[in-house]
Amino acid sequence: MGESIVVKRDNFATEVLEKSYDKPVLVDFFAQWCGPCQMLKPMLEKLAQEYDFVLAKVDIDASPDLAQDYGVEGVPDVRIVVDGAVNPGFVGVLPEPQLRQLMAQLQLTSGLDQALEQIYAKASQGNLQAAEAELADLLRQYPDNRGLILEAANFYLETDQPALAEAVLAPIQESEKEYFARAKGLKALIAFKQALLIAPESDLDRQFQQAAQAALQEDYSTAFQGFLAIVSRDRKYRQDGARKAMLALFDLLGDDHPLTKNYRKQLTMALY
Repeated sequence: MGESIVVKRDNFATEVLEKSYDKPVLVDFFAQWCGPCQMLKPMLEKLAQEYDFVLAKVDIDASPDLAQDYGVEGVPDVRIVVDGAVNPGFVGVLPEPQLRQLMAQLQLTSGLDQALEQIYAKASQGNLQAAEAELADLLRQYPDNRGLILEAANFYLETDQPALAEAVLAPIQESEKEYFARAKGLKALIAFKQALLIAPESDLDRQFQQAAQAALQEDYSTAFQGFLAIVSRDRKYRQDGARKAMLALFDLLGDDHPLTKNYRKQLTMALY
């Protein structure tokens, strides 16, 4: 959707400042000898293919005057240009999820996001077969896109296909910290679905299933309350399953979510 170009002094005004009146321009000040620059470069180029912005790459050794004009002291240094104004962006390497958050702050939607919206729309209209076919096509086009993998797993969960959800999550490894936590959370939701298929034999079974159902319905507060009550009542139930369920929901929601902060404290108090 966007474009990636090399910029020097002689084309900076036309390729950066003028174009920024039509769409945002990210100026990547980099150096060939800079290791972090080489890590950031392919991520930015990948995003430029998905989102409608201009990636302008400036080699500070080839254009030291531009680097000096804009006060570049360390690389990589990314500036954001909108309506002719060069604004601070970030210095250093951001992980891909944070780069995508930046895209959202710039009110940019990727072609991939648009395709996912169409898939969910078709599914909600009852055209599940077409939605699944388009999702499979996207997974073939972007086999290494972890965000897409997570969205696909969520789609399969919402369409009651837990086996497919579990299979699609398989490539995400523990070393991929920015994605693995959410993958763990989704795997917990898969386990919750499977738990609902088993006939309850005790009050604790019923209480666990009620909490699991609440989590699947995204009523996380009720889910946390249910799991916490089980932890307080019987730590050994399902091999400490209620506590593990809470930890998985923490992973799903993220450390900064208010419910995570609240119930992490309550879990600690219940345990000690």
